[in-house]
Amino acid sequence: METREGADGPGGPEGLICASFNQDTTSLAVGTKTGYRLFSVTLVDRLDCIHESAETPDVYIVERLFSSSLVVVVSLAMPRRMNVYHFKKGTEICNYSYSNNILAVRLNRQRLIVCLEESVYIHNIKDMKLLKTLLNTPSNPTGLCALSINHSNSYLAYPGSATIGEIIIYDANNLSTVTMIPAHDSPLAAITFNASGTKLASASERGTVIRVFTVPEGARLFEFRRGMKRYVNISSLSFSADAQFLCASSNTETVHIFKLEQHSPSLEEESPTWSAYVGKMFTAASNYLPAQVSGMMNQDRAFATVRLNIFGLKNICALATIQKLPRLLVASSDGHLYIYNVDPQDGGECVLIKKHRLFHSEEDQGESEDDLEARAPLPANQSYAATVAIPTATPSSAVLTGYSEDGGMKKGEVIPEHEFAAGPVCLDDETEFPPVSIRDN
Repeated sequence: METREGADGPGGPEGLICASFNQDTTSLAVGTKTGYRLFSVTLVDRLDCIHESAETPDVYIVERLFSSSLVVVVSLAMPRRMNVYHFKKGTEICNYSYSNNILAVRLNRQRLIVCLEESVYIHNIKDMKLLKTLLNTPSNPTGLCALSINHSNSYLAYPGSATIGEIIIYDANNLSTVTMIPAHDSPLAAITFNASGTKLASASERGTVIRVFTVPEGARLFEFRRGMKRYVNISSLSFSADAQFLCASSNTETVHIFKLEQHSPSLEEESPTWSAYVGKMFTAASNYLPAQVSGMMNQDRAFATVRLNIFGLKNICALATIQKLPRLLVASSDGHLYIYNVDPQDGGECVLIKKHRLFHSEEDQGESEDDLEARAPLPANQSYAATVAIPTATPSSAVLTGYSEDGGMKKGEVIPEHEFAAGPVCLDDETEFPPVSIRDN
């Protein structure tokens, strides 16, 4: 989930270049002209900046691994090099250089994916070993790809064609192609997995229809109509943790939330309301209409919507449970984070409850990073991460196999292949170290 602006784009004097939520939407990372920032988004009334770096300017990719100290950064100054940092210790773990500009990076607890325009690189995140290179993939100038955050399957999705909306599903754990989904007639604009990696949502460049498929089978589950307007640019798609809702943002002022529910014919028969009667009439009439018109009549509309006060700016949206209530988060290239209440029962127009600036004045930055994290602990029952699939490994504050507490590595060095962790590494605790082997200098 990320958005990207040009280096001279909007976002205040420092210039917001990119923004991305972490895998469980507990943290927001933004790249700017001066570096990058990491925010905690576990509270409504306060947006705590837990880390800020000014060492690397013009950051256009910044991705944090869950709530760990591992962060991946790519700068416009060196767009072919990926740097992996331990931001708590201020050390570089490693860096990799590629044959072309890096367009996207995706992470889960098992794999790190680097997407170039015509190739995809798959790394083992525990030791950063390059496991597989997918060469000569269809031209993908925006770096569109998605990685399941569920490390037990680690499904990777990327475009299978540059001219139509085909999606390749690749098993990044077993390094094999799973299936190809013919999702749309037009090229893809957005794709995303749900938390368990069992559903995939997609939108094409036309931006009017959003479809949801089963994974790995590729069967169509839902089809939603965002609107009738053509050539709307869908900038992000995101499932709720329980995959009951899907939100979509675009370059328009409207964010749509769709409800993933199967309509039961028996319930409509038990309650013969006027709307149910009209619905049956439309369904019957659709049988006599052309397939394209019939499909439009059978598509579900938005369950809830948000009207932004901005138009034409890139943004990303995410659904999260914050302080026990469902919220919609919208990070915009205007330099703000918007938080809305969502009614999970009745939907409708969502209410804006908080607007946070992503760039603060000097007096707002008096508290240290450790003070901010220490004074805002979130009970386990309020954590959005707790609603995600439970990992097979138990969180531990102890140093795990494959960890080292010594310094970083020389630039350009490759991490040696040794000391593999015994199983998937759980990184829900911010005090834990990144899951990679570091060699002493």
